[in-house]
Amino acid sequence: MKSMNANKIISVIIALISIAYIWMAYQIPQFPIPRPVDSDLFPKVLGFSLLILSILLFFDKTGISDAPAETVEGDRLPWYRRPTMKVVVTSVAIAAYALLLVPVGFVLASLSLCFGLALYYGYRNHLVNFVSSFGVVIVLYLIMTRVMEVYLPKGIIPY
Repeated sequence: MKSMNANKIISVIIALISIAYIWMAYQIPQFPIPRPVDSDLFPKVLGFSLLILSILLFFDKTGISDAPAETVEGDRLPWYRRPTMKVVVTSVAIAAYALLLVPVGFVLASLSLCFGLALYYGYRNHLVNFVSSFGVVIVLYLIMTRVMEVYLPKGIIPY
């Protein structure tokens, strides 16, 4: 029997977490007033998405030896491109997003996060990056506010 690589171990852990998350999502009480989308739908969709992605990760054929040259040659990269710095930059960007969400608004904060991280991770076609980031943010905004009737902060844009 072949030993499990890091991806398989991580996928099993994520699958267990997603199963627990799905179980907790089914414990959310439903509103007595009928609604097209109840409060438990979004957590259920997230839980099942996480479970499906963990299964896909388990059956992924790439191994540690197939890692990109960037991780193998991490010491030769500039300091801001090293894998540990990518984690730090992404964490700081998410923290800044959380802090700016209310004063700046959902659309601008989300657009900045999406566009900025894509730029940091190396995507250089700025027009496509902006259009796709804007499209994703607007679709999420419309789904959350119009379909799910969730209040999202408007911030500095009066819409």
